[in-house]
Amino acid sequence: MPLALTPDELLATTRSVRRRLDLTRPVEQEVLEECLRLAQQAPTASYAQNWHFVVVTDPGRRAALGELWRSVAGPYLERRAAAAAADERVARISDAVRYLAEHIHEVPVHVIPCVEGRTDHAPVVVQASRWGSIIPAAWSFMLAARARGLGTVWTTFHLRHEREAAEILGIPSDEVMQAALIPVAYSVGTDFKPAARHPLDTMVHRDRW
Repeated sequence: MPLALTPDELLATTRSVRRRLDLTRPVEQEVLEECLRLAQQAPTASYAQNWHFVVVTDPGRRAALGELWRSVAGPYLERRAAAAAADERVARISDAVRYLAEHIHEVPVHVIPCVEGRTDHAPVVVQASRWGSIIPAAWSFMLAARARGLGTVWTTFHLRHEREAAEILGIPSDEVMQAALIPVAYSVGTDFKPAARHPLDTMVHRDRW
């Protein structure tokens, strides 16, 4: 049963959920498929749907992806240690990343958004067009998940080992790019609030920068 959220509430409260993922509750296939059907309706930058989702529930494959993820999360957290010591917000995020690193293999579902056609070293216009197909679809999936009481977070650590991840999942990496690894689980509670953000006039530029 979807949560009683208005469209504005859904957009304002879909958070990056790392610590509040229920690691013990299975996610039903039919619920995932509802979210994926909605993701299919996202705008696409191509005349044909050139994007895919790999849904990973197999414990062994999740464990293997988790090892890749942790191998990048550890050095990342070390680099952020000084900033975390000086800034409470950075410390909170670092703690959440550390928690997810310790438990990512326990998250019941990993969703890997993918797009056909590699853009390695391509001009910005080519890259923007290609990512402009999969990212709206992935965000639609994450919004649909939030509406059904699921927590998600967009992560990219494993992409430093994209080829290894492709081998684990059978992705034809010469033709297909992975965009992210999205851990998916029911959230512990659904009472997420809008995040603190800078004033609008600090990031909106009218007519020119």
